[in-house]
Amino acid sequence: MEEELLLLDPLTGRPTALADQVLKTAGRPDTLDYEFKLDQIEVQTRPCGDHDGLLREIIAGRRLADSAARALGARAVPLATSPLGSPSMLAPGLRFARISDEYGITAEEQLTCALHVHVHVNCPEEGVAVLDRIRDWLPLLIALSANSPFWHGRDTGYASFRTQAWNRWPTAGPRELYGTLGAYRAAISAMTGTGVAFDEGMAYFDARLSAKHPTVEIRVADVPLVPEDSALIAVVARALVETAAREAAHGAAPLAQSVSSLRLAAWRASRSGLAGDLIHPMTGVPVPAAEAIDALLCHLAPVLREGNELALAEAGIAALFDRGTGERAQRRAAARTGLRSIADLAASTVDEGGEVDDPDLARERLGDDHLGTGASSSLGG
Repeated sequence: MEEELLLLDPLTGRPTALADQVLKTAGRPDTLDYEFKLDQIEVQTRPCGDHDGLLREIIAGRRLADSAARALGARAVPLATSPLGSPSMLAPGLRFARISDEYGITAEEQLTCALHVHVHVNCPEEGVAVLDRIRDWLPLLIALSANSPFWHGRDTGYASFRTQAWNRWPTAGPRELYGTLGAYRAAISAMTGTGVAFDEGMAYFDARLSAKHPTVEIRVADVPLVPEDSALIAVVARALVETAAREAAHGAAPLAQSVSSLRLAAWRASRSGLAGDLIHPMTGVPVPAAEAIDALLCHLAPVLREGNELALAEAGIAALFDRGTGERAQRRAAARTGLRSIADLAASTVDEGGEVDDPDLARERLGDDHLGTGASSSLGG
């Protein structure tokens, strides 16, 4: 997994361009890396075979980045957009400079943080078959991860405004069915042949074959506010890939909704999150979010059950519907004490012990014993 974190000044709550110093302070190039802007940092986990191991990696990576940031008077926090706007600074490198020059304000305003999940596939041909069979389900991951309601100091009305900002890139979003590896490679060649995209790394598709690893890379999710939600998204992503690979092996055809329909589904998920309707992946019609997510769980149940992860996924999704994703926690914090306090909320999810400032979120994550209550109750290429 790759999680992109914002670097914020804890006093102002605004982005701060310290990635160079954070990377030098941490000294862990195997775990931390540049992203497009110096106001963010990428955290990379090692490959993991189960949920618990991955969750430990996520927590350790977030704390490593934040510890280095704190040594410099900043915080590294899981917010998919910055609630308070601020000029951002380009990360070093000729490639980033070229992208910035070509794309103008799209690149200038690009400061968003996503979660990318890599899942192993046996060969590129299997990977393409997987891409054709997961595309219809990916908008639901936007709803499950939504953590970006604010943009440049205002409430956007969206649960995941990162999705809207990201889709300004001309190569972003869902893709057509490929059918074969040759067709996938031809699509990449045609894209770069236009000169609009400089290289394969600018294939900012919702999901793609990794150019560096033997994986399918799923790229639609916001970075979630709490690590448990990141691990849940990864469990769902792994099950999607495995289910798709089995479908392809048995000759099952893709659902094959049009690209325009998938864009509408992604917009709906970005706008509503889990609080309204979502587009059902199998019918293409709006249904209550719980019904669409239930369809996802049913689709993945055989693989999740086989991996002893069905109960875990059901519990994690039930928790999201109960407490909401990061967008709800951000809006509650802003309503209570203003936009700047969202930086404190996000930082508290990284602190040792994991306790968070939002009482509802803390109750769901940690249990009531931690709270003393009687109530019951996760760009560059």
